[in-house]
Amino acid sequence: MNLANHINDLLYRYNCVIIPDFGGFVTNKISAKMNKTSNTFYPPAKQITFNSHLKVNDGLLANYIASSENISFEKASNILAISVIKWKNEIKTKPIQIAAVGVLTLNESGQIIFEPNKKINYLTESFGLTPIESESITRNKAHVIPLIPIVEMEERKGIPAFIKYAATAAILLTLSFVGNNAYQQNKQQTILASQEKAIEKRIQSATFVIANPLPTLELNVAKKLVIEKKYHVVAGAFQFPENAKRKVDQLKEQGYNARILGVNKWGLMEVAFNSFADRNDAINNLYKIQDTVSKDAWLLIKK
Repeated sequence: MNLANHINDLLYRYNCVIIPDFGGFVTNKISAKMNKTSNTFYPPAKQITFNSHLKVNDGLLANYIASSENISFEKASNILAISVIKWKNEIKTKPIQIAAVGVLTLNESGQIIFEPNKKINYLTESFGLTPIESESITRNKAHVIPLIPIVEMEERKGIPAFIKYAATAAILLTLSFVGNNAYQQNKQQTILASQEKAIEKRIQSATFVIANPLPTLELNVAKKLVIEKKYHVVAGAFQFPENAKRKVDQLKEQGYNARILGVNKWGLMEVAFNSFADRNDAINNLYKIQDTVSKDAWLLIKK
């Protein structure tokens, strides 16, 4: 079994993958960005960091190993524990390559340092998107053509005086006609606008009286908000339905909101202590149950 490959697969689907008694990989979504120096555009991605304080087993990695390798959860947990011991001994002498995720090393203080592989994008929304390099754009200054005064142009072309005066008179007549026409249009629009306002004012002030009004009906519509609870703290899996039912009754007597989740691919009926819509609430409840009731409890995520 290659533990690093399983961690690599889970980082595409989840924001946190914990290796029990070793540490956890945490992802953070970052927006698209541009490198102005190289003119390169980078798509949105998942930024991966390593937190050595995340050591409590949340059941995610062991459950995924059991499902992928087609083995029991207990056997997967044992294999995981052995791999962690091997990593702890190996990192003292050389770096550990975690598949395509990155490299783990020890610094002089004995702390684990993580160097992520920035070439791999674990954000599924950006699948198929690669960095794009763009050529730099240079802006040329606009070439301004100097304007030649009208008098100078006329002198150059030698336009006769009577033609200049006739052209000037035609322009003045045209402007006078256009101005008069625009004035008439503006006057008509002003009159229409005042009439529309008067009609609108009359409509707003009108009242309608009904002799026998109908009584007002009040409708109370109950709104039911359905919250999907996909995080389950599992108490165990049973082959016989009567054993699963007996476990549910037992947990309910202890105050848990227990229920049967269904039959898994191995034909076992899974029974949950509680189910949650929020992942953090489920993990906190899992830790509490593992410390007080059952160390074998684990977290199941059903989509």
